[in-house]
Amino acid sequence: MQELITHIARYSSVKPGQLDAIGGFFVRRSFEKKELLLEEGQRCHEKFFIVKGCVHLLYLRQNGVEQTIDFALENWWTTDFMAFQDGGTAQFSIRAIEATEVLAISAAQQRELLSAFPELNEYFHLVFQRAYAASQMRVRKMYDLSKEDLYRDFSKKYPAFLQRVPQYLMASFLGFTPEYLSEIRKKYLS
Repeated sequence: MQELITHIARYSSVKPGQLDAIGGFFVRRSFEKKELLLEEGQRCHEKFFIVKGCVHLLYLRQNGVEQTIDFALENWWTTDFMAFQDGGTAQFSIRAIEATEVLAISAAQQRELLSAFPELNEYFHLVFQRAYAASQMRVRKMYDLSKEDLYRDFSKKYPAFLQRVPQYLMASFLGFTPEYLSEIRKKYLS
């Protein structure tokens, strides 16, 4: 729980000592590389705080190709947020890229957590506001930047991903073929 408590303290006015009781609201889970945390088409009952590891959010396109739309590393939250809010059917899958440990919370447990600690609303508001802003900027950059500039921008802002995410997933996320990403990387690294 210490990772989450530290993260909460960084983004809210809640004091770490006040948070010792939040552990009962979460379940620690471990996933092996390539294991699904959530599968598209199933009910989404949980959201995940990444304690250790890396995952990607994806969906199966009509042509049968997997499309990666997001990643999450340590100290990031992930789920199919639309489905989580109402317990609906997931439109996305979440798969571990490497061995991953998470703290999972159900929607019911989150409601209880926020009832017991209303000051955590501030934390969740700030974290998801930042995430949404990053998503908006990503969409803008996909329209405004050349593919090479998009790769350069991403590699500058998120170098940890380049070390941990396989090239084919990075290509999917950036909207490239793996071969084109390989060409860009060669140019960029030379």
